[in-house]
Amino acid sequence: MPDWAIWFIVGAGLMAGELLVTAAVLGPIGLAAFGAGIAAAVGASSEVQIVTFIVLTLLSLVFARPIAKRHLLSQPPELRTNAPALVGEEALVLQQVDRDSGQVKVGGDVWSARPVSPQDVFEPGERVVVESVHRTFLNVSKGE
Repeated sequence: MPDWAIWFIVGAGLMAGELLVTAAVLGPIGLAAFGAGIAAAVGASSEVQIVTFIVLTLLSLVFARPIAKRHLLSQPPELRTNAPALVGEEALVLQQVDRDSGQVKVGGDVWSARPVSPQDVFEPGERVVVESVHRTFLNVSKGE
């Protein structure tokens, strides 16, 4: 298999990976792999291909990644997906929420929850508002 085909396959795989993780890392590296593939297609040596890949990776991470991240963070709340979309939503307390444990139901899913203020305690049946998402649990408050 020619070198350019290998670079293009690697680039396509990295771009597909970017679609899954949306971290703005694999995409820029995938673009660099396509650049190295073009270098291979025009007959560049293996060393030139690798240098091209490294230089394009660094350039794309320095220039393209900040633009992509800024774009992702500037999306209005109604376009956000997954856990960030829960911020501002009302949740129903299923299991007492205190500084050590608790569960809420929001958007049809059950989440572990903690109060924003550690001294707050929310009892089952109360309605709370999701203030933020921290790893695998939601930070909630009374929302008053």
